[in-house]
Amino acid sequence: MTTATAAPEARAAGVMPLAGHLKEARRRGSRAAVAVGIAVIVGFLLSDHVLDILRPPIEELARSREASLNYDTVTGAFDLKVTIAVFSGIVLSSPVWLTELFGFVTPGLTRREKRFAYGFAAAAAPLFAAGCAFGIIIFPRMVGLLTGFSSDQDSTILNVAYYADFVMKIVLAIGIAFVLPVFLVMLNFLGLVSARTLRRGWRVIVVVIALFSALVTPAADVFSMFLVAVPMSLLFGTALLVTHLHDMRAARRAAG
Repeated sequence: MTTATAAPEARAAGVMPLAGHLKEARRRGSRAAVAVGIAVIVGFLLSDHVLDILRPPIEELARSREASLNYDTVTGAFDLKVTIAVFSGIVLSSPVWLTELFGFVTPGLTRREKRFAYGFAAAAAPLFAAGCAFGIIIFPRMVGLLTGFSSDQDSTILNVAYYADFVMKIVLAIGIAFVLPVFLVMLNFLGLVSARTLRRGWRVIVVVIALFSALVTPAADVFSMFLVAVPMSLLFGTALLVTHLHDMRAARRAAG
């Protein structure tokens, strides 16, 4: 059998030599990098519109006290645009680089596993978008609540880079929180994790959620950590319920 004949047969069998894996990774990585690069440029062009979304909570606060967003360096405005561009680029290009990553991994899955994985991937994308949208909706209330602890006699002068980083982390964290139960349910449907295992490890998972919430919110901001951790815990509870019902149905089918 010639090499040219063996290669297609190897692909058909789901087997690829190391050189083929490296070539495939380079090809998919290049496409993902191009998509991210284009999305970063788009994000840079749209950065002023993103700032227009970030300003209203501070403008609302300025009606009752002195409040403003400030740049503390000469390059602060440009640095902020770059930060927004990179963040926006990664989010906007996520369907492309997730597809490329998924395409690189799926050849090693069985047909049944691919069917489940594609279905859950299709559910994860809109859930992530919905989570980010929910984060954009609630962040003004979070800003209003947190800044409301200071007296009306005080001034609220915020570093714009810190403020933008705070909002983007909140939006991203809530987006991830919406997707978390999808991955847990997917692992359960693939037979990799049982509902019983999740129930046994709920304490560890809650601790991980708390640590994650602490990482994506400012160190001294316990209230923001609480607002991120609670919905993630509720979503984990939902995933636990779904996996429990799935395991019950699977047990009934096996018994019947």
